[in-house]
Amino acid sequence: MHEDIETILLSEAQILQGIERVAAEVTRAYAGREFTVMSVLKGSCVFASDLIRRVPLRLELAFVAASSYRDGTTSGRLDVNYFPADGEIAGRELLLVDDILDTGRTMLALKNELVARGAASVRTCVFLDKPARRAVPLQADHSCFEIEDKFVVGYGLDFAGAYRNLPYLGVLRQAAIERRQAHQASRAAATGRA
Repeated sequence: MHEDIETILLSEAQILQGIERVAAEVTRAYAGREFTVMSVLKGSCVFASDLIRRVPLRLELAFVAASSYRDGTTSGRLDVNYFPADGEIAGRELLLVDDILDTGRTMLALKNELVARGAASVRTCVFLDKPARRAVPLQADHSCFEIEDKFVVGYGLDFAGAYRNLPYLGVLRQAAIERRQAHQASRAAATGRA
């Protein structure tokens, strides 16, 4: 798995330093108030887990599932697969946590939906911000790192379901992308979904 990485952009130590900084920001922003961290599955679960352990405030944790990449490397149509119960949204102060702010379409759509479902407020927090790809006017309230327009994996971010468990953030080799796509295509053909 490590041999599929072209370059390590952020080491595990650098990642933890960025999370400490953002956790301090979140702690200041919500001081004296209860709030709910809403983690966007699956990508943000690693980041959200490390983040909440560093926020010494009373909080709740909820999950929303949305996907736009599927098995590719570019963002596509947004599918919202799961929303928490209205009781976890209505009247609550929410911190929407995602792994990456890319085009911004996913985060904006989720934020708008949470407001429409009665959230008292929705702030946004992302592990990575990729402003070069922004397609909608959206800026995260909290962001650990800004990166260039490269396809990255690790620390919760995947390619076709793989590499989430890398403890660092790396740029995936083109050969690894092509190999994984060929593997996915052969699996689909074997199951008759091609």
